[in-house]
Amino acid sequence: MKPINPERFQRLVTEAWTADFSGWDFQWLEGRLVEEPLPWDYARIVSGHFPGVHTLLDIGTGGGELLASLAPLPPETHATETYPPNQIIAKARLEPLGVQVHTLQESASLPFPDHFFDLVINRHDDYHPTETFRILRPGGVFITQQVGGLDTLELNQVLEEDLSFPYTSWCLAEALNNLYEAGFVVLRSDQATLRYTFLDIGAVVYYLKAIPWQVDDFSPETHHKGLMLIHNIIESRGQFVCTAHRFLIVAQKESSSP
Repeated sequence: MKPINPERFQRLVTEAWTADFSGWDFQWLEGRLVEEPLPWDYARIVSGHFPGVHTLLDIGTGGGELLASLAPLPPETHATETYPPNQIIAKARLEPLGVQVHTLQESASLPFPDHFFDLVINRHDDYHPTETFRILRPGGVFITQQVGGLDTLELNQVLEEDLSFPYTSWCLAEALNNLYEAGFVVLRSDQATLRYTFLDIGAVVYYLKAIPWQVDDFSPETHHKGLMLIHNIIESRGQFVCTAHRFLIVAQKESSSP
């Protein structure tokens, strides 16, 4: 197989692979990846729970971009982050806002006492239902938006001879069951599948560089053949369309809970 317009293919791939990526900032993809909007507004849902909240935790804050956008924040706001490059960015962005940023190792436990938080939020990061339940006060609320296990699976189907994506079972039903077992009452749950439209091969390369768990050991060299195929589809049809998978849960620790 030969790429259509090989010079453009090589230029776009090299440009994307060498571009900087930090925090959780995807501005480089503007105009190159078109995302169908979610049917809910996570930031608005979170900020809508701020009245009366004194203690807030953001689990997996990334570079702190989203949390900073929600300012003014509750009086005592904390954030956790496990990825070392993001830890530095999050501290620089959030500490001037009065947020206490906790740099953690990958672990099930959280360094907070029982019943400490009024509100715990999590967007696109791992969480442990029993730990989240433990640190919430009775009546406290947990809000999470998650990336489902079928997210952009079309990329894997083209780039991998044998599908290795290990998260296909991660879905709203599993998340709800885990929260029920931990003792939560679910106030709201939604899920959505959305169009992700890649407009050039550089967008595909940058996206996979930013989320390395999508395709194991991804690089332009190891997945050259599949990238050429996607490039040829884009050059011929103007786009490569994938399916994004998201779900949202708002859950509460009942006032009578221990």
